[in-house]
Amino acid sequence: MDEALLRSLVPGVLIVLVRRGADFAAAEDAVQDALVEAVRVWPADPPRDPKGWLVTVAWRRFLDATRADTARRRREDRVDEEPPPGPVPAADDTLQLYFLCAHPSLGPSAAVALTLRAVGGLTTRQIARAYLVPEATMAQRISRAKRTVSGVRLDRPGDVGTVLRVLYLVFNEGYSGDVDLAAEAVRLTRQLAARVDHPEVAGLLALMLLHHARRPARTAPDGSLVPLAEQDRGRWDTRLIAEGIGILQSALARDRLGEFQAQAAIAALHADAPTAGETDWVQIVEWYDELARLTDSPVVRLNRAVAVGEADGPGAGLAALAALDESLPRHTAVAAHLHERAGDRETAARLYAEAARKATDLAERDHLTRRAARLNTHREGR
Repeated sequence: MDEALLRSLVPGVLIVLVRRGADFAAAEDAVQDALVEAVRVWPADPPRDPKGWLVTVAWRRFLDATRADTARRRREDRVDEEPPPGPVPAADDTLQLYFLCAHPSLGPSAAVALTLRAVGGLTTRQIARAYLVPEATMAQRISRAKRTVSGVRLDRPGDVGTVLRVLYLVFNEGYSGDVDLAAEAVRLTRQLAARVDHPEVAGLLALMLLHHARRPARTAPDGSLVPLAEQDRGRWDTRLIAEGIGILQSALARDRLGEFQAQAAIAALHADAPTAGETDWVQIVEWYDELARLTDSPVVRLNRAVAVGEADGPGAGLAALAALDESLPRHTAVAAHLHERAGDRETAARLYAEAARKATDLAERDHLTRRAARLNTHREGR
């Protein structure tokens, strides 16, 4: 994709649409839609006449929007023929809206954005700030998502699992900008739990509450990450922990285990330990075994290797790690941790430095760099 060429064509395409009779705002919207389509189509099928292709697609988008606006005006003209307003039958369409926003035809980012907009009631600007993208970019994302699901009927049952995955993605974004996405995800999941009697919905809510309870202790005053074992447990929110454990126990009693319940059980064991040294790592390994059976996820097996290293010693953890693909995210960081636990500080320092170079999150990169520096300093001071 030649982005410079694409940008150079925009003014000419916009002028063609305006000369054909499109107002500037509508023409600009149509051109932006055409550019989005070009990014999607051109890498696999580049046109012989790029400008002609953009003009054709943009004009079609403009005509589609114009026809839709004409239809809207016709509907408004028929208002006088409609029955007078009266009591609205009681109905709750929120659940169907969840299913619509998490429709399988949408990608994860589009589903998350549409859920935050339609169900969460956030503005496009708020969502854009939370995801650190330009407002125009987020507006396009939401607009495309709305068009994608515009023809989806709401009289069919939706997939609860898809909705839960979308809410989990929202929660994992945490906090950025002026919107606390973790808190928003908890609110939306509470709302869903009030409408759906499903153990996995309860499991996800319990998981969110248990993780959210530890949030105040996760970062130091300077913004650096604080590992779980080093966190001040007095800063954990005991009210949220008690609520999360209560919800989880009720869900597990229904004997319909799912991945979110298993994850919540692991989080509950961490939250229930008065100190890091009193953590029941043997039971955590057992829950990771259940989670691996449910998901067959390599990431779960990576986390299990850490738990095995705590329950049975770093040698056992390294043996479990050796069976996993080294290209897995955080594989190098886990190896560094286990080597440090085994007393091999030189290897651990080298692996921490390597993991820091691979890290995409700035806070995690800084944390790993500090671990490597600490071990190197210790070696030099001997």
